[in-house]
Amino acid sequence: MGLFDRLKRVVGANLNDLVSKAEDPEKMLEQALLEMQEDMVKLRQGVAQAIAAQKRTEKQYNEAVNEVNKWQRNAQLALQKGDEDLARQALERKKTYNDTSVALKTSLDQQTIQVEGLKKNLIQLESKISEAKTKKEMLKARITAAKAQEQLGNMVSGMSTSSAMSAFERMEEKVLLQESRAQSTAELIGSDLESQFAKLESGSDIDDELARLKASLAPAPEPKLLNPEQPTSKAKSAQPVDAELEELKKQLDKL
Repeated sequence: MGLFDRLKRVVGANLNDLVSKAEDPEKMLEQALLEMQEDMVKLRQGVAQAIAAQKRTEKQYNEAVNEVNKWQRNAQLALQKGDEDLARQALERKKTYNDTSVALKTSLDQQTIQVEGLKKNLIQLESKISEAKTKKEMLKARITAAKAQEQLGNMVSGMSTSSAMSAFERMEEKVLLQESRAQSTAELIGSDLESQFAKLESGSDIDDELARLKASLAPAPEPKLLNPEQPTSKAKSAQPVDAELEELKKQLDKL
């Protein structure tokens, strides 16, 4: 399997599903995050309204409790003054405020539970939004990488590998041919120099041999004629011998 085929397979395997299933994943992520932030604004408004209602109920409850306590004191005061009817009326008013305070206390407890739940939901939503922002950046990076891989895959699939490799092979052949020419030129120059030096050496040997041949074929020099009046060195060396020979002959004659 060639390099480009392997690359195509890797690119195809790693394409992100968001790129293939969504027209614009980045816009979808932005829209989802925007909707979460809008929900958080609404939830904050709801929490604020629930807290305000809780405070109103708490205020009403506290006022009802104060009225209960006040009419309790009034009833005691009326009895102390000996006015039983007035004390009865005070106790009836106390009962009315007491019933109201009980109802307000029940509503206040419910509102407190509701507010606490809304606050937890708000905290969770804020945490999710923060997590969504981080995940959005990660997904955007993955989308960018997926798009780059997709573009690379399209480029690779659109490339003609055979023509590209043929071009490389042609260039390689040209380089090899150029190198062969350069090497041949260098060898020719070297062989030409060697032949010239060989000619010089062979020419020197031939000239030496020719000189020797000329010397051997040259005629011997003629001997110089001696002057007859001038004795040769051989004659000069023979004179003492002849004298000694004559002396020997005389001695023999005397015997």
